[in-house]
Amino acid sequence: MQTNVPPTNVNEATALLSDLQLSYIAFIEHLPQIGIGLLLLIIFYFLSGPLSRLIVRPMNYAQTSLLVRVVTRRIVSLLIILLGLYLFLRMAGLSAFAVAILSGTGVVGLIIGFAFKDIAENFMSSLLLSIQKPFRIGEVIEVEGNLGVVKQVTARATTLVDFDGNHIQVPNANVYKNTIRNFTANPQTRGKFLIGIGYDVDPSFAQKLGLEVLAKIEPILNDPEPQILVNDLGSSTLNLMVYYWTDTSKFSLLKVSSLAMKSIVKAFDNAGISMPDDAREVVFPDGVPVIQQQNKDQAEDQTGDNNSTSSASNANKKPTTHRAQTIKIDSTEDLSSDDEDIRKQAAQARDPEQGNNIL
Repeated sequence: MQTNVPPTNVNEATALLSDLQLSYIAFIEHLPQIGIGLLLLIIFYFLSGPLSRLIVRPMNYAQTSLLVRVVTRRIVSLLIILLGLYLFLRMAGLSAFAVAILSGTGVVGLIIGFAFKDIAENFMSSLLLSIQKPFRIGEVIEVEGNLGVVKQVTARATTLVDFDGNHIQVPNANVYKNTIRNFTANPQTRGKFLIGIGYDVDPSFAQKLGLEVLAKIEPILNDPEPQILVNDLGSSTLNLMVYYWTDTSKFSLLKVSSLAMKSIVKAFDNAGISMPDDAREVVFPDGVPVIQQQNKDQAEDQTGDNNSTSSASNANKKPTTHRAQTIKIDSTEDLSSDDEDIRKQAAQARDPEQGNNIL
């Protein structure tokens, strides 16, 4: 039994076989070029690292940022590899495909950029931070309400160690876009606190005494000089604001403030300066008169005597004065800065994420 094969199918099969033979012959003819192209691709791949370092080497003198140098070197290395791939495809007879790959690289880059927007934003922020250097490793900064010592800055986030010993990671995009307070750039920091005195006290005397106390506290700087100014009039006190400057790279601002408050309160108390409680204490500068119940006749007899002596007592009455005193400051109190302790804790703690510092 014979099977009749349509002539059309036979012609198609013959044409396909002929195309395969031609492609095979063309492949054999281009095999040396494909081999050379593959060899070039391998050579370009292995030379991309040394060539990129050689090309980027002049940047070492102009740019100190490690991250910028690393990123530039990787970009140059990628361009060298793409050039090797393009040569390989051209020599293999796939010129159109090579052009399509190179033209599609930019489109793929845009797609990846939109897909990984946050990652790209953090990476670009890390580049800008490494170039501008608004802070350095070990400095005390505040970002988004987070205060701490800078432990690490990677391509993704900035790690802070706060004064409770906690690690705080802030994305570099947030660091770059938000306000950065650097407490270490200028070690001289101003402290202030409020203290209230009674209305019976001469404010000029209290200011003078307070300045004498501050002058004897070693961590408080003379330049800029401390100030004690009347801040406001309270319900029962005249409030004084005490301003002073200290070197926070050596001394703790909180500890110095604590010592200054204790010393001023002690000096005011020794000098007889009243510091009444707000709206809950009534001050009688001349004391409270005590009147005892007496017989009516005795009271009438003493009325004349009291009237005769009242004028003499008023004439002899003197204004309230404050006792002179010797100001003593506790020099044994530890006033050292806590920043160094936090830096030691940060150095001993493990890194919260992998990656080298870029600053």
